[in-house]
Amino acid sequence: MIEHSHLKIIQALHTNGTLTEAANALCLSQPALSHQISYLEKKLGIALWEREGRSLRLTQAGLLLLEVAHQVLPVLSQAEKTLEAYSEGRQGILRIGVECYPCFEWLTGMVGQFMQQMPDIDIDIVQKFQFSGLEGLLNHHIDVLITPDLVKKEKIDYEILAEYQLILLVSADHPLADIQHITPELLCKETLLTFPVPLERLDILTHFLTPAHLAPEKLKQIESLEIMLQMTALQRGVCILPEWLADIKNKDLKLRKIRIGKKGLYQKLYLAMREPDRTIPYIKQFIAVGQKTAKNSSV
Repeated sequence: MIEHSHLKIIQALHTNGTLTEAANALCLSQPALSHQISYLEKKLGIALWEREGRSLRLTQAGLLLLEVAHQVLPVLSQAEKTLEAYSEGRQGILRIGVECYPCFEWLTGMVGQFMQQMPDIDIDIVQKFQFSGLEGLLNHHIDVLITPDLVKKEKIDYEILAEYQLILLVSADHPLADIQHITPELLCKETLLTFPVPLERLDILTHFLTPAHLAPEKLKQIESLEIMLQMTALQRGVCILPEWLADIKNKDLKLRKIRIGKKGLYQKLYLAMREPDRTIPYIKQFIAVGQKTAKNSSV
């Protein structure tokens, strides 16, 4: 009963806010769009939208259909791309979800090697998800997910891609610059610069400061890695990065690296995938290239 075109109409109404703009987005005339909406409402026996001045608002039924559109349309779109790849003689498309900023930097360093070894595989990279990366994986919006978090879920397998140390970066003339390792008591007096992620996903909090019942004096979230490093160099705060990423980005700024705790703070980078997909040749190759890249570098 509900067709692909109906979901696109609901999504266009929500995105554009007016009937005219929705019609333009769908390359339809306004009367044609009104007719299709009326036809769908008649079939379903319920109103999907109502006017609010010049704008329109989805009803509860319309919002339900919108939620379905958000789930179904990306899957159909990716299926179409994969079928197109098959028809052109290519093996398929690997849709890679990236769930952290360092994850994307790591992917940038190895994806070229993978594409050289698998020239018949197209790659799509997804960094933003409607809910979470794992939801995207379970809903078939992506094929694999690069993540620092191992969250056990039914039908999801994990493979370790890399293991690395997290380190503290401070400016060369910072009062902490000459110490060998940072303690929670010292770090809690600093402004901590982090990527904009939920606090429960910051290892420096969950595995270092929180167990000591401490928190940073101030926590400032920065979208750009380059700006974060510049602010660190100017003593506007300190930041935590994987050591391999710090080594790549720190060549000109000459920031000081400090071990976190006496024994260091270590992290793993995982590839999450659906259980049946583990045997797909190009996913197996992606894992192999990723692990080899990490082994041959400082990651």
